[in-house]
Amino acid sequence: MIDKKSPLPIYYQIEESIKQRISDGEYQPNDMIPSERILSENYDVSRMTVRQAITNLVNEGVIYREKGRGTFIAENKIEQSLKGLTSFTEDMKTRGMTASSKLLNFEKVMASGEISRKLEIEEDEEIYRLQRIRYADQKPMAIETNFLPVAMFPNLNKEDVRGSLYDYVEKNKRQKIKKASQIIEATIANEDQSSLLEIPLGSAVLHIERHSFLEDGTPFEVVKSSYRADRYKFSSDITRG
Repeated sequence: MIDKKSPLPIYYQIEESIKQRISDGEYQPNDMIPSERILSENYDVSRMTVRQAITNLVNEGVIYREKGRGTFIAENKIEQSLKGLTSFTEDMKTRGMTASSKLLNFEKVMASGEISRKLEIEEDEEIYRLQRIRYADQKPMAIETNFLPVAMFPNLNKEDVRGSLYDYVEKNKRQKIKKASQIIEATIANEDQSSLLEIPLGSAVLHIERHSFLEDGTPFEVVKSSYRADRYKFSSDITRG
């Protein structure tokens, strides 16, 4: 119910009401919600107020619009903690989801200046460049582009990279992965990302660059990823120093 005497804005109360209905299971992922007209009648408020609440929920990723069809409940976002170093496959497994990949490209190229510096190899040294779409329960979640030194993994092949690269490094190559540095930035989807991730052009995307190291401090991988912001979020516990 809406309390028009409350100091809380009415549009905010509508947002919280819809969120509560999602939490209670009244609205399920991909369910269509009532139209602005019906919501304005149900809440006894103007359509402009309802439109503001709906727009805010769309911007939060709680719901999504499809032109000509209506407004729908978004699927729950997958939450990844920023503590600990895990692979995409491991993340999905802990959530009871099935991870899979589609290999888009696998080639040997000469390292650029940026990649050679991060991998601590000579410029123009040969590296693997591989690009994959990562899926959770057969739904596209991210596009990953990995760069690895050929000299470190001379026998790497397409079959090895269809699963977890971390598994390949630790189990097949018996190398211990120690740490990684990671940068996360907000961007918008270009045409390729829109097509591969099955999201509208210009949708929010999380661009993540990870620089991974073995136990002895040797860098072995640079990976650049584009994650769907409507399906993924990151969490972190922080303390005041």
